[in-house]
Amino acid sequence: MNVAQERVPEITSYTEMALERLQDEYARLVEQKNALELRVLKGEERRRALMHILSDLNTVNRKQAEQRKAMIHILADYEHDRSRLARQTERLDNSRRALMHILQDSYQSNLRLENSRKAMIHIMSDLKETTEEVQRREQELREKQEQLVQAGKLATLGELTTGVAHELNNPLNNIGLFIGNAIDLIELGMADTDQQHILQELHSAMQQVRKATEIISHLRTFGRATSVSHEPVDITQVIRQAISLMQEQLRLRQIEVQLDFPADRIIVMGNAIQMEQVFINLLTNARDALNDMPHKVITIVCKAQADCVNIRFRDTGPGIPEGLDQRIFDPFFTTKDVGTGTGLGLSITYGIIKEHQGTIMVQNHEQGGALFLIQLPLNLENS
Repeated sequence: MNVAQERVPEITSYTEMALERLQDEYARLVEQKNALELRVLKGEERRRALMHILSDLNTVNRKQAEQRKAMIHILADYEHDRSRLARQTERLDNSRRALMHILQDSYQSNLRLENSRKAMIHIMSDLKETTEEVQRREQELREKQEQLVQAGKLATLGELTTGVAHELNNPLNNIGLFIGNAIDLIELGMADTDQQHILQELHSAMQQVRKATEIISHLRTFGRATSVSHEPVDITQVIRQAISLMQEQLRLRQIEVQLDFPADRIIVMGNAIQMEQVFINLLTNARDALNDMPHKVITIVCKAQADCVNIRFRDTGPGIPEGLDQRIFDPFFTTKDVGTGTGLGLSITYGIIKEHQGTIMVQNHEQGGALFLIQLPLNLENS
């Protein structure tokens, strides 16, 4: 019994030492856990920082790619200018060598010098007259082109007369109906008791007047002969305006028009009236091509790229006859019956697109019908 009592303090002391050691180990483990959690937090912060750095690097890479594209365009322009300058330098050098020979010959003989001087005077006179004649012819050509474009617009307006007359007839009929209702109310003695109804009829009539005015204003603007000035133009709005002029003719022929335009505006530098004439000409050609087709659809797709807009104009007609795709833009060339076409529409279209620094091509679509591919430079400042 005494031995057991003697061992109790020893066991108690050993237990306390073990508990202290366990507490020390637990505290050390807690410190290690906290240190590990701190390292994990720091690692997470470093990971987030690395993600931000990678995002910034990605942005920088995209900017560098855009700058590289711009530099390529600049280098191409520089190479073009350098080649042109080299050709001019070569021509200048040839002229200088020719002049040196002339001077040497004139130095050897005063008579040859006098003859050369007289010949030079005649050449300069002829050159001046030739230059003036060329400038006059160029001015005449520009005037004839403007007259041709104006004649094309007037011819287009003539074709649109039936559809526009129907469009004007609707608001005029509505105006007569609304005014007639107002007159009936006044004659029935309801001018004082039902003024709101009369005012509503008159306001509806004014809305129809404004609609008719918009149609007439659009036609007057399209047909007016104005100076060709270029300004920022929303090409999708121009196409919609052209369709609005042709809408009645297309509806009467049961032709469906499908549009695929982006939500954002597509701005090009050009003349809105001329561009509208381009799409009216294309719509007119497609209208005639679809005349005898069972499935009548016109599809217009606009897609903007880095520095240009691509326009795909397709119909479900018979397409372009084989071998005629190279002549389709020639003046006075037409595949229509005699008396149904002037052969000027696509020629005028080609000239307008070229004047706007663009391109236009035609080909047969793989699923049938003609496909016109138009490319115009974007006005990046307003896009």
